[in-house]
Amino acid sequence: MPKRVDHRERRALIADALMRVAAEQGLEAVSLRHVAAAAGVSAGMVQHYFRTRDEMMVFALAVVSERNEARVRRAVEALGPTPAPRALLRAMLAELLPLDEARQADGRVALAFLAYTAVRPAVAAALHDDTAALRAFVADQVAAGSPLATDGRVDPDRSAVALLAVMEGLGIHLLGGHYPPETALAALDVQLDLLFGPEPRPSPVSRAG
Repeated sequence: MPKRVDHRERRALIADALMRVAAEQGLEAVSLRHVAAAAGVSAGMVQHYFRTRDEMMVFALAVVSERNEARVRRAVEALGPTPAPRALLRAMLAELLPLDEARQADGRVALAFLAYTAVRPAVAAALHDDTAALRAFVADQVAAGSPLATDGRVDPDRSAVALLAVMEGLGIHLLGGHYPPETALAALDVQLDLLFGPEPRPSPVSRAG
């Protein structure tokens, strides 16, 4: 009886190999041959799942996106059922920063993918919907929680673009080793403070003399 092939398992095996090659050697090193060698399978098997290099690039970014979504979901769930907009955005954006080894590996792949798509508009189109959805979500949180948005002093959509640009810029500098994690988080908090006001801090407890 022929052996039953688990296509999901094989695709996951190839995905892991792709991510290792991209993280260790750069996205420019990703090829059917290199990914096959890293996965310990034939180039023909890799080509069965990915017909072109562009398809592999899009899949690599999808893997990074899925990992980021899982991290963000865990961080937001830890805040409880009804987190304040500022706290929600802080948790989400902090998880998207490359603050540890795992997120740095994913961040390098995402950054290399953006460079790859700069001259390939058709491949870049795969990002458009996800980017628009993230921007809309951030704008909704700004509109719901920022006093500046409530009285019309800031536009939530433009504020979302600016906040995401700050996060992405901090991510690039973290990947380059220019800032330590605590500096990046402090800069993120400054930007959130500008929109939402300082995060409430507990009042000092007075002691009877």
